[in-house]
Order: sequence, then structure tokens, then C-alpha cells
Amino acid sequence: MCGNRVEELESRVKELEASVEGLTDELVECKVRIRELEDALDGDLEFAPTDAGVNAQTQTQTQTQFEAESDADADSAGASESSEEDDIIVA
Repeated sequence: MCGNRVEELESRVKELEASVEGLTDELVECKVRIRELEDALDGDLEFAPTDAGVNAQTQTQTQTQFEAESDADADSAGASESSEEDDIIVA
């Protein structure tokens, strides 16, 4: 009876080792695929890995530039509305 139990346990250990090996292989493949996708995404966005401080500075400059353009657009829209109002003649 003891020998049968040992054989069952050894068989179970072999199954578990095979499962662990298979899962390890899948994990390695997934990591490689994730790196490939990240590299492709970085290439599409033309993102070059740089220092975090430089990246934050670039984002701040872009945001400031966007806000300045938005303000300029709002000012020009307001100017065109006021010039249209000046052209209206009320009888």
C-alpha cells in the first residue's frame, strides 16, 4: 500500500513539474511579446526613451504651447464676433 502511494505522489510531482515548466515557457514568451509590442508602440509614437525629467519638461512645454494656442484662438474668435456685431445696423 505504501509503494502505491509513493508512485502516485511521484507521478503527481512529475505532472506539477511539467505544468510549472510549461507556464514558465509561456511567461517568457509573453514577456518577449510585450517587449516587442512596447517597442512597436514607442516606434509609432516616435518616443525615444529619455530621462524622466526631460520627458516631464517636454510635456510641460507642450501643454503650455497648447494653452497659448487655445488662448489665441479664443481671442481671435472674440474679435471676429465683435466686428460682426459692429456691422449690424438696427433701424
